[in-house]
Amino acid sequence: GGNENLEAIGFLQRLNDKIHKRKDGAVSIAEESTAWPKVTGVGLQDGLGFDLKWNMGWMNDYLEYIRTDPLFRKGKHGMLTFSMVYQYSENFILVLSHDEVVHMKGSMLTKMPGSREDQFASLRLSYGYMAAHPGKKLLFMGQEFGQEREFSEERQLDWFLLDSEAEGEMTDHEKLRQYTSILNSFYLAHPAMYEDDIKTSGFQWLSTLDADHSVISFIRKCKEETLLVVCNFTPVFYDK
Repeated sequence: GGNENLEAIGFLQRLNDKIHKRKDGAVSIAEESTAWPKVTGVGLQDGLGFDLKWNMGWMNDYLEYIRTDPLFRKGKHGMLTFSMVYQYSENFILVLSHDEVVHMKGSMLTKMPGSREDQFASLRLSYGYMAAHPGKKLLFMGQEFGQEREFSEERQLDWFLLDSEAEGEMTDHEKLRQYTSILNSFYLAHPAMYEDDIKTSGFQWLSTLDADHSVISFIRKCKEETLLVVCNFTPVFYDK
């Protein structure tokens, strides 16, 4: 009596079951944006059997939030915290995807408001917050160094942005690339960042209500360690 395509459901369940039985490290990820339940549920029972599902809600909320002038972000503070309401309904992967940097949507860098310095600072903040938020991670090519132009399959990325400036000084793009590399190394070195992604025990809010300062804080933890994460989403310095 529903509108489900039962043959398609069965195909996806069997496909994911075959992938998992190979045990060769392959994973299946669903680029899925509807409210279809149990996309990452156990296949051949009542789920589709994917390993991970794109967290489109987090991406859309966060991009709308970070594009907002910092002066007015306090009015959208809930967009920073809402993702944790449904975080454990699926096994999510956080994405800043291809779809967001094509078709006149601008690059990640140009989405950021303010001066050039502010734009790069917002990207560093975004990637740091993304790394610390529960869920696996996916950046689209060029975002790791702050590509300025929209992505196009008709040309290569703007690698020249990484070339040294006069007297050998690093460009802002090279600094961002190195930051992203260090952030990834930090992520891999600290199991609290990933080990209990799908368990409620791996995350704890400390502050969600400080909209006036656009600050949130939380804990990532696992058996081996506990990490404190504090994110300040305005270009205002606080000395504590």
